[in-house]
Amino acid sequence: MPSFSDSTLPLLARGYAWLPNRMRTSTDATYRTRLLGKPTFALRGPEAVDFFYDEDHVLRTAALPDPVLDTLFGQGAVHTLDGGAHRVRKAMFISLLKDERGIATLGDRISSRWREAVAGWKQERVVLFDETAKILARAVCDWVGLQLSDAETDELARDCTAMVDGFATPGPRHLRARRARARQEKALASVITGVRENPEPDGLPSALETVAWHRDEDGRLLDAHTAAVELLNIVRPTVAIAWFATFAAHALHRRPQHRDLLRADNDASYARAFAHEVRRFYPFAPFVGGLAAADLTWQGQDIPKDSLILLDLYGQNHDPELWDHPYRFDPHRFNGATTLPDNLIPQGGGDPARGHRCPGENITVTALATLAAELSRLEYDVPDQDLTIPLSRIPTNPRSGFVLLLS
Repeated sequence: MPSFSDSTLPLLARGYAWLPNRMRTSTDATYRTRLLGKPTFALRGPEAVDFFYDEDHVLRTAALPDPVLDTLFGQGAVHTLDGGAHRVRKAMFISLLKDERGIATLGDRISSRWREAVAGWKQERVVLFDETAKILARAVCDWVGLQLSDAETDELARDCTAMVDGFATPGPRHLRARRARARQEKALASVITGVRENPEPDGLPSALETVAWHRDEDGRLLDAHTAAVELLNIVRPTVAIAWFATFAAHALHRRPQHRDLLRADNDASYARAFAHEVRRFYPFAPFVGGLAAADLTWQGQDIPKDSLILLDLYGQNHDPELWDHPYRFDPHRFNGATTLPDNLIPQGGGDPARGHRCPGENITVTALATLAAELSRLEYDVPDQDLTIPLSRIPTNPRSGFVLLLS
């Protein structure tokens, strides 16, 4: 492989814009560079999604660096597995996160917790991001069967947002993320141990019980720490929908005509289209990565074994080859239209049952559609504040967290 300069510092400096900008300068379908000294190949497009999520091509084992595991996913998480071990562990998540009735129940709990919170907002000034994270934490704890006090749930919300906020950066944010994960893994491991002191349920177990009694490919129960990691991998992504909910508020502020459309939406079809467009338009995950499983060839480009392979999520969701007017916020592009699943990839691509695509995508859409509809009905003003969304920061958000003044 020819020598290429290392892009680690440009990535840290440019954030979401780094890879899409580099892909635009590429003369073929691949951008070649180095990250942390490692040969790196970046891909984009539906064909690249299919290539990337083929385990004969790209592996996740040992692909995720410890700083990401110690903050975002957790050591021993399903994200680190491949082959049969991954499929057995992933099947547990599929059973919990793809059930339509269960997802609808979570949506109802989110709506109920939202209205309960709004009724208690006695102060006029509300930071939407912070309050939505608490709402989502309380709803998902109800849903999985975690019986926590309000104070414990609010701490869980803060810790989950810290895990997400600090995974991609050195410094204080990263240290906070590590401490938050360690604190919650310890607390939830104790909960798992307590669940196992009772007999395994015969009927339909809660999500908490399902994780506690899950047996891996070798037929053994997960150790309490790994079970806590995987329980957090249900709770944490649900709380992280607070980022999308804040983006939804930003979209409604910039384009207030969508409030009336959401209010008139009787069957939630427009709310779901709105949720999809929020996920496409706003920055969430910049890319996903894995290691080349063998010496590979992608569209004529040789990729040596063990090279880092990136799939450009943010760039693909704004690719003019796939989206008309990609920098225009337009939920109508999803209203009644069939979108190919490997075109829209804010949370990764591929088949969630067989590959590493997030199995909770339907939960994200349902929760976001629910919150967007509730937000459209809330009477509030938006005071002067810094609503800048810096692309250099991963993950990003309006700098103010989106402050509301209740009417």
